[in-house]
Amino acid sequence: MASNGARIKVSREPRRQLNNRAAWITVDDGATESQCAVVDISPGGAKITTEVEFEVNDRLALTLLADHAKRYPCKVVWRRGKTYGLKFVTAEVEPVEPAAEPAGAV
Repeated sequence: MASNGARIKVSREPRRQLNNRAAWITVDDGATESQCAVVDISPGGAKITTEVEFEVNDRLALTLLADHAKRYPCKVVWRRGKTYGLKFVTAEVEPVEPAAEPAGAV
């Protein structure tokens, strides 16, 4: 294969290796919580391992610290055995309907 020009460097998000640090996943709007291990994490998502099975496109929340109430909403985007790729998702904003104009307004 011939190449004419400089190689293009692919920019990736910075990842932080967490060496299977303990974390918790919550499904069913907080009804079910299970422990998992975070392999690595980036601003856009995380890679975890767990004993609980999920399907691709399932949604869950990831808690990184036991004493911390912050939960990161996630979507499962890939699965290889008991290892999962999660994408952090933002809360979906409901559309705001314009306020009705008062009668007689010009």
